[in-house]
Amino acid sequence: MGIEKMLPCTLRLNKLMSQAGNDCLCIIDRNAVPNELKAAFEEHRSFDKSFDSSISCFKAPNVDQPVVYAPVSELTDYDDVRSYQEAAKKSMEKVLKAGFQTPLLFVPKVKRFPEAELCTVLGALEQLYVPIQLREAGSSKDSRVTELSVQINDPKAEEILKEALILEAGRFVARDIGVGDPERMTPIQVEKYIKPLFDKLNVNVISDSKILEKEYPLFAAVNRAADAVERHRGRIIFLEYKPPKPARKTLMLVGKGVTYDTGGADIKAGGVMAGMSRDKCGAAAAAGFMQVVSKLQPDDVHVVTALCMVRNSVGEECYVADEIITSRAGLHVRIGNTDAEGRMCMTDALCRMKEMVVEQNLPDPHLFTIATLTGHAFISAGEGQSIAIDNSVAHREDHARKLQAAGQAFGEPFEVSVLRPSDFAFNAGKVIGEDLVQANNAPSVRTPRGHQVPAAFMIKASGLDKHGLDSKLPIKYTHIDIAGSAGEHPAMPTAAPLVSLVKTHLQK
Repeated sequence: MGIEKMLPCTLRLNKLMSQAGNDCLCIIDRNAVPNELKAAFEEHRSFDKSFDSSISCFKAPNVDQPVVYAPVSELTDYDDVRSYQEAAKKSMEKVLKAGFQTPLLFVPKVKRFPEAELCTVLGALEQLYVPIQLREAGSSKDSRVTELSVQINDPKAEEILKEALILEAGRFVARDIGVGDPERMTPIQVEKYIKPLFDKLNVNVISDSKILEKEYPLFAAVNRAADAVERHRGRIIFLEYKPPKPARKTLMLVGKGVTYDTGGADIKAGGVMAGMSRDKCGAAAAAGFMQVVSKLQPDDVHVVTALCMVRNSVGEECYVADEIITSRAGLHVRIGNTDAEGRMCMTDALCRMKEMVVEQNLPDPHLFTIATLTGHAFISAGEGQSIAIDNSVAHREDHARKLQAAGQAFGEPFEVSVLRPSDFAFNAGKVIGEDLVQANNAPSVRTPRGHQVPAAFMIKASGLDKHGLDSKLPIKYTHIDIAGSAGEHPAMPTAAPLVSLVKTHLQK
């Protein structure tokens, strides 16, 4: 599918305002106002003390187009590049409300934030995204932006625009999957969406219930109730990109794709179930990452992704606490809470990735799990931040800090957590016959170290603990909890941490 189909509107670069042919001009930086508008801006400041702190739309005497001014807020020492993304989003929000369709956005160059130009363009495109169901319904076309022009006064302007196009194509895919409601993006509908998109990659879909029960038993337990309804049946979608040259490194991503999370037998009561169609944003981000991979086509990076698409339904077939299920790695896992389904649906796929590393002798492997996994991560990091947790091997290379640095530069901030012995002890079996306990029966927000414990569980239950620092084959692994950054309903999914992963691992 062409990259233009993966954008909310046409995006083009303009160099001269007078030749733009746009229906409005958008300014976000008070220090980057075009000469033609400086007098008008000073006049507004003379009578409006809120001019540089509120959004306005006005006509200037010496330009033909209306001006939308959505100023970047007054910056403190603690602000980051998201201030420019937010200003760009607010300018586009005003554009949409005012009914403009072909805006010209002046993109500022900011010494403090070297990546502000790219982030500004991405912020504007994020605001212009139209959810997949609205596009398919064919409604609201007349009120949407059809073309976004950007003016970037930088010798690398064309390079910045090209990069924005590729990154936004990936974020577009991630938003489509993430925002789809529980019926529009059921596991089988995700498969139907994915297959034509990645027709040049190796795609392998495992949907046979018997195969899932045998080879991915923890996933199959979550899928058991949903399997009774054909359109809700789970599947694991493997996507693989093989580079044209010998691989220098291998990236292996496992994404949590819970299309709807009722909590299962430990049902989400008290009105907290609403919004649980967003529990697939980890798999959505992984799919978006593969879209970027397919466009960049790196020469020497091998990438494998597993999208673990499943619905955590409740019913007579649902799995329950106290069941003991043997993981793919051969460990006996006692279920403690059916609402801890995310670690269940990803662990066996993570084990399969580990096996591929061993069987194929893959070079410099790095495994990831990406998930809206715990409320604990949300309250720990706060809205807008992801959490990265390295295993001992990845920690030795200071990987999480590198990911954090990329996130800080490109508007996807991370907090970094560290695994402790107590995280593994928490998951240890308590009685004869069980190797691991999947979870306690309390919400993660009331569990000490509630976002670190699941990472420790996945390391043990997948057998990755056998590939530590002193093993014959050390394997890097990073768990990324995006509960705080994925985008809370009714806001649109953010596609985090797609950009940070691209910048850390695909660009030299």
